[in-house]
Amino acid sequence: MRFRSSFTQSILLFVTLLIASQVYSYYAVFNYALLPSLQQFNKILGYEINLMLDHPDNSDSGLVMDAPLRRQILEQLGVTIHAKDSPIAEQYHQAINIDLMSEEMSHELGTPTNVRMALGEESYILWLNIEAMPESLIRIPLSELQEEDFAPLFRNSLLMALLIIAGGWLFMRLQNRPLLALQKVAKGVGRGEIPPPLPEKGSTEIRSVTRAFNQMSKGIQALEDDRALLMAGISHDLRTPLTRIRLATEMMSPEDSYLAEGIISDTEECNEIISQFMDYLKPVNKQSFTEVDLNDIAEDLAHSEGNGEYVEIVTELHQLKAAFGSPIAIKRAISNLVVNAVRYGNGWIKISTGMTADNKLCWICIEDNGPGIEKDQVAKLFEPFTRGDTARGSEGTGLGLAIVKRIVSQHHGSVVVNNRGEGGLKVQVSFPSK
Repeated sequence: MRFRSSFTQSILLFVTLLIASQVYSYYAVFNYALLPSLQQFNKILGYEINLMLDHPDNSDSGLVMDAPLRRQILEQLGVTIHAKDSPIAEQYHQAINIDLMSEEMSHELGTPTNVRMALGEESYILWLNIEAMPESLIRIPLSELQEEDFAPLFRNSLLMALLIIAGGWLFMRLQNRPLLALQKVAKGVGRGEIPPPLPEKGSTEIRSVTRAFNQMSKGIQALEDDRALLMAGISHDLRTPLTRIRLATEMMSPEDSYLAEGIISDTEECNEIISQFMDYLKPVNKQSFTEVDLNDIAEDLAHSEGNGEYVEIVTELHQLKAAFGSPIAIKRAISNLVVNAVRYGNGWIKISTGMTADNKLCWICIEDNGPGIEKDQVAKLFEPFTRGDTARGSEGTGLGLAIVKRIVSQHHGSVVVNNRGEGGLKVQVSFPSK
């Protein structure tokens, strides 16, 4: 499983380094602190046991506790000697074998010795099985080494690890916050929005990226302004002569009426083409967003586009929340879809409305009974200037469905196109509800 998020990758790297550091710390403490202490402890313990083993009163069955010196040593160490068949000797068989201490003790005593450790009621217990004392076991309580002594060590180590991980998580989150803000506004730019300049925060590299993005956003804003000014100028300069042509055409003599009708039709088509270009390039003003009733738009379009003799428009409207957006833009998008369905729907159209299951989106669906489109052409259907078979006909400028896609994207909605099982096309557009 690959983690593509920079935040996740940084946290995983941080945790891995922390674990490696902890492992090395325990290794260093064991090898450079505990191991020398353990060896020193073995030397002292081995020396004291040697004193007891070398005493002339030692018998084959073990030590005899008569000599004051040995008794004093044993009392100081808390050492007791037990027969292997005694009840307390069961603790030896249940204890954990300590190979390192067994090797060290065998070397110190000059005789094979097995060292085991068990947890007693008050402290840890060392058990020694010395080959020179075949019938006895030596029990040495480690009164200064108790189970509770290790609890703070592990608890504090775990607490420090958690604090370091939490600190690293907070640091990474603060470092990535400017990137998340940059990602959010970058998506807005992709939808045609021009956000205000981002504050330059974070590390030097992130500040540089943010500064470059602000410059890019400013350049895009300038290009949008220039384009709007250019299109407004073109629209004005083209429509002025078109208006004069139409006016002159209407003043033509009745004998030339057959020419006048063609010229007037051409000028109207030119005006319509200019209007479509302007609609496609027009940015959406989110300050003007308000509640929009899709049912009202569906009823208006069914009434205006429906024709009982040539076109049958069926409506199936459900109760739904109001959409949130530009009433003019949303109606224009739906109108383009209905007009497209009237043109290619073979005289039958169905308009339906509804809500998504989570009530966050309201949708309107336009279905027709036309020829539909090829599956490989669906992705190209909403591209600008797509005409011919890929746009279900060759009329117009090829901007009608592109305008629909642009308006829906500007409203953060979605559009889905499918061929109907009964034949024809089904287009569903969704808009965020209020």
